[in-house]
Amino acid sequence: HTYCRRCLRRELRARCRRCRDWLLPAGGTSTAAAPAPLRTSVVLNRLVEKWFPGECERVRAGTRLEELLAQGRFREALGAVNQALRADSSDMMLRIYRAESYVGLQEYKTAIEDLNFVISKMPNWPEVYFQKGKVLQDSGFVGDALQLFLQCLALDEDFLPAKLEVEKILCDVLSPEKLGESLKESAWNSPHIRNKPFILGSEVTASHCNLQLYPLQSLGGSDVLEPMSGGLNRAQSAHALNSAKDPAKEDGLKRVSSEPLLSGQGKGALLKRKLSFSEQDTFVCEDGRNKHKKQGESTKRDMTLACGTIPGDLIDVSDFECSLCMRLFFEPVTTPCGHTFCKGCLERCLDHAPQCPLCKESLKEYLASRKYSITELLEELIMKYLSDELFERKKIHAEETAEHSNLTKNVPMFVCTMAYPTVPCPLHVFEPRYRLMIRRSMETGTKQFGMCISDSQNGFADYGCMLQIRNVHFLPDGRSVVDTIGGKRFRVLRRGMKDGYCTADIEYLEDVKVADEEELKKLKELHNFVYNQACSWFQNLRNKFRIQILQHFGPMPDREENIQAMPNGPAWCWWLLAVLPVDPRYQLSVLSMMSLKDRLIKIQHILTYFSRDQSK
Repeated sequence: HTYCRRCLRRELRARCRRCRDWLLPAGGTSTAAAPAPLRTSVVLNRLVEKWFPGECERVRAGTRLEELLAQGRFREALGAVNQALRADSSDMMLRIYRAESYVGLQEYKTAIEDLNFVISKMPNWPEVYFQKGKVLQDSGFVGDALQLFLQCLALDEDFLPAKLEVEKILCDVLSPEKLGESLKESAWNSPHIRNKPFILGSEVTASHCNLQLYPLQSLGGSDVLEPMSGGLNRAQSAHALNSAKDPAKEDGLKRVSSEPLLSGQGKGALLKRKLSFSEQDTFVCEDGRNKHKKQGESTKRDMTLACGTIPGDLIDVSDFECSLCMRLFFEPVTTPCGHTFCKGCLERCLDHAPQCPLCKESLKEYLASRKYSITELLEELIMKYLSDELFERKKIHAEETAEHSNLTKNVPMFVCTMAYPTVPCPLHVFEPRYRLMIRRSMETGTKQFGMCISDSQNGFADYGCMLQIRNVHFLPDGRSVVDTIGGKRFRVLRRGMKDGYCTADIEYLEDVKVADEEELKKLKELHNFVYNQACSWFQNLRNKFRIQILQHFGPMPDREENIQAMPNGPAWCWWLLAVLPVDPRYQLSVLSMMSLKDRLIKIQHILTYFSRDQSK
């Protein structure tokens, strides 16, 4: 998700307001090492500079004002703000800066007037409630400040400064000394106190106890903000948007909701998300007429840019091209260093080296987290302004995905070891080409690929076994441990290559079933004899060898009643073939057999040979 740099300052919030993901490491807490600085999205920044040069200049002016305020040059900052407001009186951020200047000059009443004006225009902006609360708190009106801090948290429950101020106030209120005094005569519930308005300025005296709560009124204006009394849990706050129920009837301070509690004029209104802080950006339904969307209307946030319509000659598809594939962004992701790529392109680059393809900055932590989140704002801009190009891009991607999903044509091949039907085959994947192959198998949903042993003449053997991915465990450096199990056997018809890994056109193999009853009876007798011989060999193994086999391959499968039920024959045959210390070429000849009788005879010969060694 994308924010202005100012709105995402680390002292203001620890979580993303939209997805509630932590913005700081280790669950939102600072670590010994300094947190990584916030980086600007290079692509989005270029678009903003190109599309809204005037707005960008205003932001740069705001940055200069922030520097003056940080240096304590309040009078100079006030003069600069007033000059900017004469040019554009609708800029709400300028009024915030002016209020901060007045606070620095201890002109609290004038600061409150500016903040009240901003609240009337943007009633769902949490920071302005916090700013006003701080002014009242500095003036001694702690009770009123508490209400504003709670109102700020009702709009944004992760606003850190408001949380800290509420905690301080409640700790002071509930301290043993103050609590003892309040038991004699509760200042919180006194009707005289609760209905007494406050006046900020020269009339503030020491008699105004900082533990008293007053109804919060806009100083010097007619706007009155509702006091946030009563319970403020999530359900009640949400209900307050659509119900006339008096919240004062509820009791107890519960968790502050993220749903905004609006003023009387805005109650029940749906607040749309803003793209900037100017007055023309305010999408607040003042009279509640747009309270409910029409049936069938999309709930996706409005993409109309408040700064004005983008001229067509400024929309250039080259501004939305991935620098790796030179095509339109598809599932764009932005790295911590601020560069944007297609998700698939970035993953392929990180397979080779954990660094940004453009600036070469280390992305080891980014790779370890594996949180390649889509940059939603950029994706929405592409959907709105380049819909035709996006349709073609999706069409190409669908064709590529369909090609990777075919399990008979251009099937990906992992050239490594022998694999057998029904037998587990754990793999340690570290080569970039096989990282890509495994990822494609997962993304297409097939979760399958072929396994063959190498061949000096053809690259890989003529026969192999399909592997089904059961689980993938990614390691921090990009390697992975893949848990697979054998599936169908196949014969290679044609070999190929795709992005560095081998592919093949294949046909699947099945055992030829025996129909004659007499032959089937003899086959069952042979099957039972070889099975018993296999059990005897396994039990006579040394204990440490038997334990190792059980840990790696699991227990030997039970004997099956219907030996021709499965297309690959009894599962125990493949388990035994996997654990026997036999040359892979000999194992491959058994794997390629389509006759259960021939396979059993081969296994019998192997067991007879090893049984003689055991007897010695």
